[in-house]
Amino acid sequence: MNNIQVAATTKNNYKHVAPRPVVTLSGAQQNELLGALPRDVLETLFEHLELVQLPFGKELFEFGNAMEYVHFPTTAIVSLLYVMEDGATTEIAVVGHEGVVGVSLFEGERAMCSAVVQAAGYGLRMKAEHLRAAFAKGGALPALLMRYNTALFAQMAQNAVGGRHSSIEQKLCRWLLDRLDRSPSNSLKVTQEMISIMLGVRRESITAAAGKLQDEGLITYRRGNITVLDRSGLEAYAGECYKVAKSEFDRLRLDVARC
Repeated sequence: MNNIQVAATTKNNYKHVAPRPVVTLSGAQQNELLGALPRDVLETLFEHLELVQLPFGKELFEFGNAMEYVHFPTTAIVSLLYVMEDGATTEIAVVGHEGVVGVSLFEGERAMCSAVVQAAGYGLRMKAEHLRAAFAKGGALPALLMRYNTALFAQMAQNAVGGRHSSIEQKLCRWLLDRLDRSPSNSLKVTQEMISIMLGVRRESITAAAGKLQDEGLITYRRGNITVLDRSGLEAYAGECYKVAKSEFDRLRLDVARC
């Protein structure tokens, strides 16, 4: 093989590797849990954190699978879903910039639900093994993760209770408010079909409920976009279906502020 052939072979085998996005302090602090960590603790995680784009519909993990990565959303919103054997889906919780998705504190632990990106954006991820190692060191990180887990459990419990005892309108109000809490504006890009899938109800029921809320001046709905006009009215309509879990996350934020 001559020099030209060697050079050509080397060029063909070479694959360009895109530089890894740099994780900055201000970028990491867009996630409330990471932002609550003492600076020196947060900086020790930088070598393991990776900024990733989270497109709409991306599945972060599936029920029964090992959770290789932990995701800390910054601008994305992730739904935790339970999928039945017949394909029926129900949302059991939602996670945004206030939380974390995929915490696996035991090696070989399997996912008890599926996680799918519902609103595109960005997040920071790290391998589960690195989080376990950081957790084992004790300090602020495990304390925050356990506190967040309590708030997340409250959301799941309230969703279970609301699913049985709340009206369609209350469920819809709670669903919208959960997303507003994790969104930068009072407008949401979402279809009635998606909402019906997440809530596990008929699309016609969502259409009727959205129409009722619009008639009462709480929201406007047009071409897959919902804008909330009266948040306080929406909260009053949702009642306990929203307030219990919201109060738990408010307490979480107070605890985070004290760190």
